[in-house]
Amino acid sequence: MTSLTPSSPRVGYAAGAYDLFHIGHLNLLRHAKSQCDELIAGVVSDEMLQLTKSMSPMVPLAERLEIVSHIDFVDRAYAETVPDKLDVWRELRFDVFFKGDDWRGTEKGLRLEREFAAVGVEVVYFPYTMSTSSTVLRRAVSRLDDADAASAGGR
Repeated sequence: MTSLTPSSPRVGYAAGAYDLFHIGHLNLLRHAKSQCDELIAGVVSDEMLQLTKSMSPMVPLAERLEIVSHIDFVDRAYAETVPDKLDVWRELRFDVFFKGDDWRGTEKGLRLEREFAAVGVEVVYFPYTMSTSSTVLRRAVSRLDDADAASAGGR
C-alpha cells in the first residue's frame, strides 16, 4: 500500500516597481496567482529602480508595499533590495517567476530563463497590458508638473 504525501505548495514570485499602480499590474498579479498556490509580489526598492532603470519611483517603497500587500491575489509583499533575482530566490525559494511578455526573447529575459532553469525555477510570461503603462503615466504627471511650474513662474 502506498501512502499519499501532500505535494508542496507552488510558490510564485512576481517582481515589479508597482509604481503608479494600474490595471497592468493588477492583471499580472491576477494571472500569476492563478498559476500558483502562494504568490509573493516583489516590490522593487527605490534604490534598485534607480540602479537598474535610472528612475526614481513617484510613490515611495513603503507606500507601494502597503498598496500591493492589500491586493487580494497577493499572499505576501516583499521589498526587493538587491539587483540579482537569484539572490532573491535564495532567500524566498519560489518555484515560478512571473514576468510580462515584453521580456520574452530579450537578452535580459533569456539570461533570466537560463539562470532560473539552473536552480529549477520556471519562468512564465504573461501578456503585457498595452493600454496602460507606468512610463506613460509618469510622463503625463511630469508634463502637469512642468505646466504648474511654468504657470507659477509667470505670476
